[in-house]
Amino acid sequence: MELAGIGPAPFACNYLEDLGAAVVRIDRSGASNALPDAMASIGRRERPTLYLDLKVEEDRAVAAMLIGAADVLIEGFRPGVAERLGIGPEPMCESNPSLIYTRMTGWGQHGTYASMAGHDINYIGLAGALAAIGTRDQPVPPLNLVGDFGGGGMFAVSGILAALFERSVSGTGQVLDVAMVDGVGTLMGPIRDLANAGVWQEEREANFLDGGAPFYRCYETADGAYMAVGALEPQFYAELLSGLGLEENELGNRFDRDNWPAMVDQMSTVFSRRTRDEWTEIFDGTDACVTPVLTLSEVDGHVHNKGRGSLRDAPSGKVPAIAPRFEHLDADANIGPLDTDAATGFLNSLGLDADAVDELLDAGKLRWM
Repeated sequence: MELAGIGPAPFACNYLEDLGAAVVRIDRSGASNALPDAMASIGRRERPTLYLDLKVEEDRAVAAMLIGAADVLIEGFRPGVAERLGIGPEPMCESNPSLIYTRMTGWGQHGTYASMAGHDINYIGLAGALAAIGTRDQPVPPLNLVGDFGGGGMFAVSGILAALFERSVSGTGQVLDVAMVDGVGTLMGPIRDLANAGVWQEEREANFLDGGAPFYRCYETADGAYMAVGALEPQFYAELLSGLGLEENELGNRFDRDNWPAMVDQMSTVFSRRTRDEWTEIFDGTDACVTPVLTLSEVDGHVHNKGRGSLRDAPSGKVPAIAPRFEHLDADANIGPLDTDAATGFLNSLGLDADAVDELLDAGKLRWM
């Protein structure tokens, strides 16, 4: 069961659906959002959607019945809202002791900021990630990959799967407090380890992995495109210099941070002499760890991605293939138009009989979207 929201919760539901879960969404009756439609619908897929006013006893009873039959609930309300609506963890887990009740928020269920609004940029800022990403002059938001989808959605998925496994042993459910600020903090763990070891500086573009090192950054090419260089190890660095036609003694000590600006200037000059396609041809098949930086529209055309089938066709356009790859999983099982007969059958299994489904459809409270 998905209580509709934006960002990490629908992302988590979509990914679980890719892995074989059946998902029913409950949305607010007459819901509106100040965001543009394209933003408000990010991550949404066709699935049975019930439009219910949870402040109305009749609608709340329908929601409670469905949650009472579900394996997992994901809700993204601010702390206390679900309780005020009568569908908080206590009554729902009492009626369904095997329920995995998943609470997806930015700040968590407790703490000074728990009741405060926020978005991805705020959570990654407080967790120390944003300060480490960007140019030397200022932090740059890394899309919503770090907070919403990485620190939120994927941590919800991992928690849910762990809780389902634990339930197979104990027979009881679990309440999960999934906070994006916590998830991002965990993602930053390896960087914190480097800082604890004294090999990570808080200044941006001053480290091996943040664009500071000349052998781990992007370089502009003659056609205004970019190549990604990740030649950390000495053998890979040697291949990089070979492809660029440079000698190591020309560049100096690559581990001397004071030497990095001069090295970047020299490598930038060389990369600017050829186009991205020309550099791709030079480095393809080598261990230099040099690859083209592709735009979204270019990804599907690359030979490696085509060979992997990295994107698949969906009604909305190209979407990512399931990751990781499973030997015994139909990768396209949930990608086509919604099978309304199967969805009806699933709703029946949750307690909504055929007459109840028809009544909800006639009332506009159930839609296949």
